[in-house]
Amino acid sequence: MRKPVRARRFWRGRAAPSRTGRRPVRVLAAGCFNRVHRAHLSMLKMARSYGDELVVVLAHDSHNRKAGAVSGRTRLAWLESLAVADSILLGAPHGFAQTVREVRPDVIALGHDQHFPDQETAAVVSALGIAVVRIPWCVGREHTVLSHEAASHG
Repeated sequence: MRKPVRARRFWRGRAAPSRTGRRPVRVLAAGCFNRVHRAHLSMLKMARSYGDELVVVLAHDSHNRKAGAVSGRTRLAWLESLAVADSILLGAPHGFAQTVREVRPDVIALGHDQHFPDQETAAVVSALGIAVVRIPWCVGREHTVLSHEAASHG
């Protein structure tokens, strides 16, 4: 797998996205999003800057093993309510590689602490020639926008 590049170096020597005369550049960002905070929103905004269309993939419930995991249906509704992406979908139950094959992004934006979950995903990304960018750490983890606790108290 190619090493992810930092955000500011990605467009060096490349034409910036344009909505005229060609297929839109599709950017994929993924995560669990069991608690949506301002840092997530900043990361998604930066991810969008790499293309014309942002697709957010939520980890399938079978892969969302974090403490306090929230159902995919709830996480999907949260992100849809924030209007942060052109499309939001649940990942494939068989793994992230399958989702990448289906979405066929031009760019995958990884958060500062993210990595591909397995070698199959890395191989698919390489075989499809998908650019990988690393989004730097964003401030705002302490400012929850949506969470299971916030939803049950609202």
